[in-house]
Amino acid sequence: MKKITRKKHLEMRLQNIPSHPKPKVGLEQYTTPSIIASDLIWNAFGLGDIEGKDVLDLGCGTGVFAIGSALMGAHSSIGVDIDGDSIDLAIDVSGKLKLDNVDFIVSDICDFNNGSNVDTVFQNPPFGSQKKADKGQDLKFVKKAIELGPDVLYSFHMASTEDFLIKFYEDNALEISHIFRYDFPIPKIYDFHSRENQNVSVIVLRAEL
Repeated sequence: MKKITRKKHLEMRLQNIPSHPKPKVGLEQYTTPSIIASDLIWNAFGLGDIEGKDVLDLGCGTGVFAIGSALMGAHSSIGVDIDGDSIDLAIDVSGKLKLDNVDFIVSDICDFNNGSNVDTVFQNPPFGSQKKADKGQDLKFVKKAIELGPDVLYSFHMASTEDFLIKFYEDNALEISHIFRYDFPIPKIYDFHSRENQNVSVIVLRAEL
């Protein structure tokens, strides 16, 4: 496969990854737009966190960060998600792209144990954008990432919780090096949604362990 040398080309590749086939409200499943995923992956690549690294995408959904990392030269890339429908789709997409450095696993992230070293973790967990959402799910993901012991963590969170998160990261010996800010579009995919589309301010914290 031809090496990707421009962020726009990465975005175009990621645009071909479909959304969640059967989004489940209890899992707060929202597909990361290709423009956001490509920007974050491109930045991570520039910081030396992808090429030749072992990458893990926790709560991967349809696999955008796992597949994107594989496209950008990760040594290995693993996506983990509890939703079998999304994993099946991710496997299908990676197969069509003929990627031999990516794999997908159906598992609750709390039960997952890679059994080997991980260099970089990406995660876009349920970050509580729904009024009735189970708060604190993103912190569960952070704690799991700490347990797995990567060198670097990229984690999505609600921007409104930034001050709390900075203290939480510091209290858990995570050194925040970068904060990326995005307007994350929430489409009308569940019955309780009243708007066709709503933007939510999110941050991605890059932390070194």
